Amino acid sequence: MNAAKKTGHVIGPAVAMALLAAVSTACATEAPTPRWWCPLASPSAAASGDPVLADALAHLDAQPRPMAHVHTQGLLPHQGIHDASAEAERDWPLALRAAVGWRLDGRPELLRQVARYLDAWAGTYRPDFNPIDETNLDQLFQAYALTRDALPAATRTAMAGLLRRMAEGYRSRLRQKAGSTYINDVNNWQSHRIKLLATAAAALGDPALVADARRRLMTQVAANIRPDGSTVDFAQRDALHYVTYDLEPLVQAALALSPYGRDNLLEARSPTGSSIAAALDWLAPYAEGRLSHQEFVHTSEPFDVERRRAGLEGYGGRWNPRNGATLYAYAAVLMPKYRALAARLGGTPPVLHACAPGTAGKPEAGLPPTR
Repeated sequence: MNAAKKTGHVIGPAVAMALLAAVSTACATEAPTPRWWCPLASPSAAASGDPVLADALAHLDAQPRPMAHVHTQGLLPHQGIHDASAEAERDWPLALRAAVGWRLDGRPELLRQVARYLDAWAGTYRPDFNPIDETNLDQLFQAYALTRDALPAATRTAMAGLLRRMAEGYRSRLRQKAGSTYINDVNNWQSHRIKLLATAAAALGDPALVADARRRLMTQVAANIRPDGSTVDFAQRDALHYVTYDLEPLVQAALALSPYGRDNLLEARSPTGSSIAAALDWLAPYAEGRLSHQEFVHTSEPFDVERRRAGLEGYGGRWNPRNGATLYAYAAVLMPKYRALAARLGGTPPVLHACAPGTAGKPEAGLPPTR
């Protein structure tokens, strides 16, 4: 009615209903604001010394180098497109650091940097659904979720399209592999598939995808983690390297999904009685340095031996507890009992810098209002 008076026209009931329907349709097609798993920091001058912000500002002139496909899985350095892929993948943490920096500082040039990376990759990348090659794409998903409501509409649309292709593609493959006992359908490969589904679903805020990701996560906990906390990957590879590589995506999936449910998915028990928390407890004596382990001595994977012979770090000798730093930093968000261990190991993941100081472990309902 007010709009009609301003323009000098009277809007009839039929036209008013049509306009209301159009507005309702537009609102329905707009994706919901992603929920985040910790209260986020507000821009502050006190953040000026944050190392993630400093790194983001130092790379403001960096330009994206997207590829339609990346591939490093099963390749040594200098084989195939390994080196080109590794170079391109450096974009992903740069995008995330710019998003975290924007959350801390609010500078528009950081937001423009995020949009530049998201536009480049959303417009170029074509998913292969190899979870080892694609696992670190979750950094782009997080960069999008942290900045979504402030991004240009075209960037939001392009990234939402990539997220949905990734989520639907991994959901389809997880359905196809349901009940399979093939090793790559129960080991870390499956954990990375679930992480990519969970982080994409959470970034989209899609209830059906989120619910499916929660179910798939608990199915993997039952298949991959034994009631005593040991994992399929440890039995296969005889290496704590692969215990952390398996548990990190499971913990990250649980974090991403945590604002969409009231239960703590780290502590949730599968039908076999296993849990992610039990696996973290199993690994803790090694991370604390009370126990040690010689890596890959009895591995059943020939590529592990090939990497050891090539001199790649971490594929022989004693496991370094600091390799568990990222795992326990993420786990401590939902389970405060791990905070002391995480602090001892050091190396806070960049995305945790976006959390308000002292509030990690208290997920909120959604992102703060856009600045």
